[in-house]
Amino acid sequence: MSRWSARRARFRAVLEGSQCIYPGSVHDPLSARIAAELGFEVGMFAGSVASLTVLGAPDIIALTLTEFAQQAHRISRAADLPLLCDADHGYGNAINVMRTVEELETAGVAALSIEDTDLPQPHGATKPRLTTVEEGVGKMRAALAARHDSGVVIAGRTSAPGISDIGDTVVRAKAYEAAGVDALFIVGLKRRADLDAVAGEVRVPLILGGAGAELMDRAYLADRGVRICLQGHQPFAASVQALINTLASLRAGTAPADLSGLAAEATMKRLMRNEDYERWMRDFL
Repeated sequence: MSRWSARRARFRAVLEGSQCIYPGSVHDPLSARIAAELGFEVGMFAGSVASLTVLGAPDIIALTLTEFAQQAHRISRAADLPLLCDADHGYGNAINVMRTVEELETAGVAALSIEDTDLPQPHGATKPRLTTVEEGVGKMRAALAARHDSGVVIAGRTSAPGISDIGDTVVRAKAYEAAGVDALFIVGLKRRADLDAVAGEVRVPLILGGAGAELMDRAYLADRGVRICLQGHQPFAASVQALINTLASLRAGTAPADLSGLAAEATMKRLMRNEDYERWMRDFL
């Protein structure tokens, strides 16, 4: 079994289990290695974090599929961590979705979500909009058809709770389940009554993003079929603040030896796998 297949099997085991896990938000090889070292079962690579990492830009679909897939591959190559990717709207219509699945499958991801938000923002739109259910179903079917490795999880994603209403959310969830997706990724649920309404109508595992504080009880989530619940992307924000603090201190005249909050040299060497490289140099150079 290839390393990609083994990771995909582990991701599916999470979906098929009885617990709800919190994934580790990752954005590059080192963050993925740290998450794996700390024991996270799954890594989450979000489109918003990808845009910040690669472009330093907001989450407005300025990032291209090629750039996203390349970063996903760097992450997958660096750490033995099943990776869930937010593939946004699939970078276009249903045909573009097929290309997205091919690229991310090749990049080694274990799972990816395709959403039904009308992206990029159309001319004249003042707030987020959803595609029609029919277009959403077409994208889900295209994603499934493009998959070469059946181990790759395709999750149908919708932000309907915050854009339309819970009734529309249920309609979309049922339609995407009927299209054959492996999981449903619901963004923006805030109340238990709303999660109960969705969970009562579908049978596939649920993934939640942007969930309200009322929902953040893993025993309750697990009972409702939620297998993965995102907590946000604080690690990236924390790394940004650490860069600001360190650069500001240096700019203000602090001597490098007097800086605080730095990773120890031993930690840096472990994360860069320094011993492996030293061994390979001895063996092969």
